[in-house]
Formats: sequence, C-alpha cells, structure tokens
Amino acid sequence: MKQFTSVKDIASIGKALDLAWDVKINPFADQELGKNKTLLMIFFNSSLRTRLSTQKAAMNLGMNVIVLDVNQGAWKLETEKGVIMDGDKPEHILEAIPVMASYCDIIGVRSFAGLENREFDYNEVILNQFIQYSGKPVFSMEAATRHPLQSYADLITIEEYKRVQRPKVLLTWAPHPKALPQAVPNSFAEWMNETEYEFVITHPEGYELAPEFVGKAKVEYDIKKAYEGAHFVYAKNWSAFSGDNYGQILSKDRAWMVDSEKMALTDQAFFMHCLPVRRNMIVSDEVIDSSSSIVVHEASNRVVSAQAVIREMLRSL
Repeated sequence: MKQFTSVKDIASIGKALDLAWDVKINPFADQELGKNKTLLMIFFNSSLRTRLSTQKAAMNLGMNVIVLDVNQGAWKLETEKGVIMDGDKPEHILEAIPVMASYCDIIGVRSFAGLENREFDYNEVILNQFIQYSGKPVFSMEAATRHPLQSYADLITIEEYKRVQRPKVLLTWAPHPKALPQAVPNSFAEWMNETEYEFVITHPEGYELAPEFVGKAKVEYDIKKAYEGAHFVYAKNWSAFSGDNYGQILSKDRAWMVDSEKMALTDQAFFMHCLPVRRNMIVSDEVIDSSSSIVVHEASNRVVSAQAVIREMLRSL
C-alpha cells in the first residue's frame, strides 16, 4: 500500500476486517517490520485521538515516530503555487515536503478543509502535494473531504457490536455552534456504502452531502422515520456543501440533538460519534452516559485501524 486516503485504497471491506482482526489478536507480532523505520506525523490541525492512536500504532510496530505540529513548531507554510511570497509565510510546502520526506519512511498528514473554497478543499491540495512530492507512502490522518482512519475504526466497531447480520446504520446530522467540514460524514458514508448494511442518512434540508459520498444511501428527511428500527446511530455535525452556502451554518435546531426520545424509536441502537463531542448539543448526557454509548471503544479502535494501515505500508517498502 503506497497511499491510504479512502476505502478504495484497501482491496475490500472483507480485507480491511481481516487486517483488523489480525492486529487485534496480536498487536505486537510485527515489530520487526518497523525496526529502524520512522513515521513522520504532520499536523496542520489539532488532534487528540488521531495523534495518540497513530503514534501508539506505530510504536506497536516497532517504529520510531516524529511528530510535527506545523502551527506551533515550524515555519508557516505557503501552499499555493505561483504566489509572490511577501507575506507571513517564509517557506513553501514544495521545498518543505521533500525535506521532511528525507527524514522518514512513511508520512501521515492531517489537514482540514478551510471551508472557504470548495474547489481547493475537494481537490485535496495539501494531501495530494505530499503524495506527489514526498516519494514516500502517505496516509491521511483526516483531510478536507475524508477521515478514513476514523471510518475504518467505525466499521470495526459496528462489526464487533452488531446483533443482526445486516444492521440498520443511521448517520444523523446534529447541531453545533461552529461550521465543521464534511470529512467525517463523507468518509463514514463512503465506507458504509461498501458494506451490505442498511444505510440511512438524515439531516435538515440544505445539508445534503456531495452525491459521490451519499452513493446508494437512503436520505430520509423525516427524523422519526430515520430512527425507526436503527441498530446504530452515528451523530455528526457538518456545514453546508452546496453552492454559495458551502461551509455555512444553515441551522442550529436543537430538535436534531440525539436524545433518549429518539433513541427509543430504534431497535436498542448503539450510539456512535468520532469525538470530541459537545454534550447536550450533539447528544444528551443521558444517551452518551448510557450503556448504549460505544464512543470510547470506537475511539480505542483507532489504534487498530492505524496499525493495520501502517503495517501494510511497511510491507510495501
């Protein structure tokens, strides 16, 4: 595996799960693979689970790890081509990338959407520059349009907790005080569409995701119908995608918060969220503190998804 940016970079959902179960059975079996190899993790945005889980995964594989927070520990980087660099960014990413690559064997990149220019975000300019100019295997630790390590961990979690062969999985929009990217819902939808699950997306009108991510999912605007019979409820906020509304907040309707009343419509559904989560806005205390909440185990599976991906990259070196 030379790059990992979406579900398409793994042969199949079955292969992804086989890799995950192998890691879970013996997380320290492949330390010789990573011996004397270095992972460079580059963060353009804040992180808790991604940083800790990915670093832990690399250590399980015997790797050295370098972590760079671009906003706190490096020169500001210019990412646009053809600009006159007379502002506050003294270094261009086109020089920085090959320099950074010379210090490592594998690169992980985390860079969110700016939510100002949809074309720039959806072309994944920063992530693709690392893929193009580093000459090293590159994986996404969340980019403008996808968060594949999270979605991989979500898949693992659903497989561990499902009580029926074909569960109903609901992705529901929930309110948030800030404009957030579509990366997590995009990616979750993309991975769910590769499964045989019954997959439903619900959100207020105006919050439609890009068609290529919605795929074969059923979009249900009636929130009660969406929840009925669900086995998993995955809550996430995202800003508008379409047209002139790109990156904007169109609603903060608290009626979309995940609460006990909505969960009572489900088939004893488990509650999922990628974290961090705003309590009593995205989800009520009663739901997230209940036995139906599997968000902590979901987060623990981030080590598994990262380790499975890094291991495959090490095998390709």
